[in-house]
Amino acid sequence: MANGEPRGLKHFFFRDSGERFDFTSPRSGGSRVIVPTRDRDAHARELERTLTLAIATAEQQLNARDVTLEGGQRGFYLEFQLPLEQRDMLDKLEDRRGADHIEVVSVRMPEADQAGNIAATVFVPESKKSSYLKKFEQYRTEETRTGKPKHQPLVASIDSVNLATQARSLFTDDPLLFPANEQDAWWEVWLRDGGRAILERAADRQIIEIRDHFVSFAEREVLLVRATPIALGRILANSDAIAELRLARDTPAVFLEMGGRDQRDWALNLADRVIPPENNAPAVCVLDSGSTRQHPLISVALNAEDQQAWHPEWLVEDTSNQWRGHGTQMSGLSLYGDLTPQLVGDGELKLNHRLETIKILPDRGNNTPDMYAYITASAVSAADINAANRKRTFCLAVTSDGPNWSGRPTSWSAKIDDLAYGDGDDQRLFMVSAGNISTDYPAVEYLQQNDLSAIENPAQAWNALTVGAITEKCTITDPTFAGWDIMAPSGDLSPLSRTSCAWQGEWPIKPDIVMEGGNRGVDPETVHGDHIDDLSLLTTHHRINERHFNVSGDTSAATALASRMAAQIYADNDDLWPETVRALIVHSAEWTPAMLSHLPAHPKAADKWLLLRRYGYGVPNLERALRSLHSDVTLVFEGSLQPFKREDGRVKTQDMVFHALPWPKATLENLDAANVEMRVTLSYFVEPNPGERGWTKRHRYSSHGLRFDVQRPLENRDQFMRRINSAAREEDEAVPVGAGLEGWTIGPTLRSRGSIHSDIWEGAAIDLANSNGIAVYPVGGWWREKKDLERTNREVRYALIVTLRAKADIDLYTEILAEIPVEAEINIET
Repeated sequence: MANGEPRGLKHFFFRDSGERFDFTSPRSGGSRVIVPTRDRDAHARELERTLTLAIATAEQQLNARDVTLEGGQRGFYLEFQLPLEQRDMLDKLEDRRGADHIEVVSVRMPEADQAGNIAATVFVPESKKSSYLKKFEQYRTEETRTGKPKHQPLVASIDSVNLATQARSLFTDDPLLFPANEQDAWWEVWLRDGGRAILERAADRQIIEIRDHFVSFAEREVLLVRATPIALGRILANSDAIAELRLARDTPAVFLEMGGRDQRDWALNLADRVIPPENNAPAVCVLDSGSTRQHPLISVALNAEDQQAWHPEWLVEDTSNQWRGHGTQMSGLSLYGDLTPQLVGDGELKLNHRLETIKILPDRGNNTPDMYAYITASAVSAADINAANRKRTFCLAVTSDGPNWSGRPTSWSAKIDDLAYGDGDDQRLFMVSAGNISTDYPAVEYLQQNDLSAIENPAQAWNALTVGAITEKCTITDPTFAGWDIMAPSGDLSPLSRTSCAWQGEWPIKPDIVMEGGNRGVDPETVHGDHIDDLSLLTTHHRINERHFNVSGDTSAATALASRMAAQIYADNDDLWPETVRALIVHSAEWTPAMLSHLPAHPKAADKWLLLRRYGYGVPNLERALRSLHSDVTLVFEGSLQPFKREDGRVKTQDMVFHALPWPKATLENLDAANVEMRVTLSYFVEPNPGERGWTKRHRYSSHGLRFDVQRPLENRDQFMRRINSAAREEDEAVPVGAGLEGWTIGPTLRSRGSIHSDIWEGAAIDLANSNGIAVYPVGGWWREKKDLERTNREVRYALIVTLRAKADIDLYTEILAEIPVEAEINIET
């Protein structure tokens, strides 16, 4: 707080205050295609030879189809091998013309291929069986107007082509996990349009078990199937139903730490001081092992009707030793945070948010391999039906311990994105744990182990706030551990927190934020990390006949704290959108000195990349998320736009929105070279379209993207609009296109990952005086590339948050208030 001033000033809130303009991106051309060097004639003839053999075999396969299994469009699957650097050619393998489409159904990227190549499996309708042969021949014998071989970029990029006849060709998991031919296994079967009826019919005629539950996306349905690879291969040979195969994951990894003493008297004392929340107060909905409602600190905020279980035969209470009271731990932290400071107080404690719990983990054993995507969706639906009008934050601290996905979506993570997007009308806010390293390790490997341990499923979800863990807990008072040291320095990463440092570059920045998750002690004899109660968070215990308190930590505890923060923001202003609450949390986050100490004096992009992939945007601050200061003022814009439109059979960009920033221009000019800071955060939800098809332009995961750009110091509004928007230009007008305002901490390239973008500009006040306009505009996504799915006329919402902070002691707040038009919809109560 500047000069001790409390944060007592409401942010400025605006809804639909921006001006919409037709938008056309000035960016064009893209990257130049590099074509592999080939012996043109020899390469074409070899491809023609192998493809001719493949088609001949496919014709025999079609003629020998089993009428009891046959279904869908007659056709066959081809598998193409391409070098990684020719990834952009994947879209050219498709042909969407006419009624019969050639479709890329799945892609195995290099890390899943022993040869290090891309393997693309394509479904070819029988009516188009000669399509590739024609292209190969034209490549060999014909030239374009520029004298280059026809279809050269595509054909020269193909290493080989073969008929795909086995389930392995559609397997996009780790190839080392592929079961033996006669081995029964549970599979996630990703189906093409109309494939479910075909699969169900085929299952009746083979020894195949299908679970009733399924999840749906724009182009795929995902079912859980128990079968051998041979049985799935027969379906592959006799129908067009299957697009992709993965192994089912049936056990969540929940890392629990226990300890503490019975503190019944303390619990009752605190319960007597609690003022319960209203029934219609915002809630944290904990998806976990249930909760012990009889606990006096939980019963005050958890109604019996708000305690549910996913399976109708399960008890709603947290009764199982298997999960060691994890759900009750999350319940206590979601309501109170770390209980220690609450217990030592003596005043009233008003709860402004409630608790809901839905048990998604069974009391005995593991879930039968019902997909966690379906379980999560069912649990969310149950909460919505039970209290339809209640604002809630979903807290999910259950993660999968399967092979890491390098950031690529799964059915579970994609379903969370789908639930958050809510078809554009019923958006939801999710907090998801980043997952924990499963075992302690030598202290000298701290941070190295974290950077190598990838964030777990489903925490790669774009629309969720993924929560990692840091720690400020550095004091050991228990004499049993005399001589022990701490592993993590104060303000640095919690020792078991996972990161996305090992992910490929195109995936979102994860974790988004980090919160307290406790520390590890270092045994002086073994120099290994180990649990110490002193370095954990105090929370509620599930067996109150044994004790009332337990300890918790790691990313589970951090996720509960983040969920609590979201509920507190809702309680302060329940009119906010989920996108806005998410944005406020990220916008309030800062890196600690310990985090920044890992940066060199002059950090490069790779250094910043590591900082983001390890800590996200840092540690959020509730006071900063809720209130402004006179010298530190936040403006919150909630708006919408239509990213695309269909015109003359083509899909084009449609809207951009311009927001005028009510900067106190004269004051900033008078400050001259004095340092000021501007932070911008843009948050929106995307509609997912999962499936391993290479994540190329056409098969992007996200429905759309949004970006922001800020007016440069020497630009007026018209110049700014013409620079970023071709639709604002006169025909053939030449306008320099380049980066926007310079001086960003992260920069437009690094911050553009995922569906939330946050960055900080710092510089001279006079440079910001004229930078009083900000634009939000769309970039590509599958809504644009897949016009047949009819998403082109959809509106999307976004939250844009802008903070102006002066290092000098100056009243920016009053001056900004004076610049706001009277008719603007704002909230300025103090």
